[in-house]
Amino acid sequence: MFNLIKDIVMQKLEFNTTINAPREKVWDVLWNKISYREWTSVFSPGSDVQTNWGKGDKVLFGDGTGNGMVSEIAENIPNEFMSFRHLGEMKDGVEDTTSEKVKAWAGCMENYTLKNAGGNTELKVEIDIADEYKDMFNDMFPKALQKVKELAEKNG
Repeated sequence: MFNLIKDIVMQKLEFNTTINAPREKVWDVLWNKISYREWTSVFSPGSDVQTNWGKGDKVLFGDGTGNGMVSEIAENIPNEFMSFRHLGEMKDGVEDTTSEKVKAWAGCMENYTLKNAGGNTELKVEIDIADEYKDMFNDMFPKALQKVKELAEKNG
């Protein structure tokens, strides 16, 4: 699916994996502060997240150097579905949600769906992404999900 948002071509990417662990454990790996840092290190070694995890709460996705994304939690159904609406970016610790640059892609979504699958958990991630980042995310997201799988399957 393609959308044209102010001259930026947006595309929805989907990534899937099956994990030999219950949804509750996969959910914890995804959003526990310590394991979150581990699986998102694929994207940036200093990855971190700051939020209270409630629907409507602000989310700061950081890279450890003061840069990252400003988002909000669009939906949080524990152990089933987490949805982020991206609002802007952080640069050197300063949030930007109003410049023309970020307005071009603000509102893009990132969704995580967990479903029971015969004793396993199916994890599906859908992200809206600018075409210029498509190759990078097609390379990195499968590696990140492999890390989630390893962490969730560790020690049963």
